[in-house]
Amino acid sequence: MVESINTKVDLVMKGTSYIGLGSYGQIMIGDKGFEFYSARNVKDYVQIPWTEVSYVVASVIFKGKWIPRFAIKTKSNGTYSFAARDAKKTLRAIRVYVEPKNMVRSLTFFQVITRGSSNIFKKIKNKVGGHRQTKSK
Repeated sequence: MVESINTKVDLVMKGTSYIGLGSYGQIMIGDKGFEFYSARNVKDYVQIPWTEVSYVVASVIFKGKWIPRFAIKTKSNGTYSFAARDAKKTLRAIRVYVEPKNMVRSLTFFQVITRGSSNIFKKIKNKVGGHRQTKSK
């Protein structure tokens, strides 16, 4: 059995982990960190101490009425995506331990498309502009 890193638990809720294939289980938020335990496999768990959390990124839809999933970006191990039955309640519990300035919204669909297309045009412009320059002797 896996031992919890928390000494005091603030919230336990059903959730989904999107590490690899989605797995259902329990999300636990406590005084020492964020934990996810799979319902099927005891060895499938994630424990993230609050000292390792860099950002919490939330996907916000319909002006905050629905938050389908959120991600926790760590300082050394990458990003972990989760969904909770009540994401707002989960994020409020996380906000107690993570500074509010480190909790951000993810980009919208149109922001991703706009940035991608502008980056493509910048690359094309740099390639075309680079060939026109001549060296002076």
